[in-house]
Amino acid sequence: MDFHEGELSILFTDDERIAELNHRYLKRQGPTNVLAFPMLSGTSPHLESSMLGDVVISVDTAISESQELGEPLQRTVDRLLIHGILHLLGYGHEGSPKEALRMRREENRLLTLVMEV
Repeated sequence: MDFHEGELSILFTDDERIAELNHRYLKRQGPTNVLAFPMLSGTSPHLESSMLGDVVISVDTAISESQELGEPLQRTVDRLLIHGILHLLGYGHEGSPKEALRMRREENRLLTLVMEV
């Protein structure tokens, strides 16, 4: 996919709310750091829309990860946002090691660009 213009919604929330969303939509228990809900799917590629989807970030988990990794909170949030956006664009990391590596490389590339600004 190639997007030159796009729109997405971003929700910053807490562990309790992201755990609810994680359970409701992915049938997974507990909180997570980021969730992505794409508007476009492989079943409707003909749909013309600038809306990429929704990214949900748990601020509670971002703070914990920031402290655990010893990185500034802003970098953690940037990393999680990039991760979520890549999911909206069709990247994945759970299907195969090759897929995970491709996503990690793109995540690192984009994070480097963001840090230069």
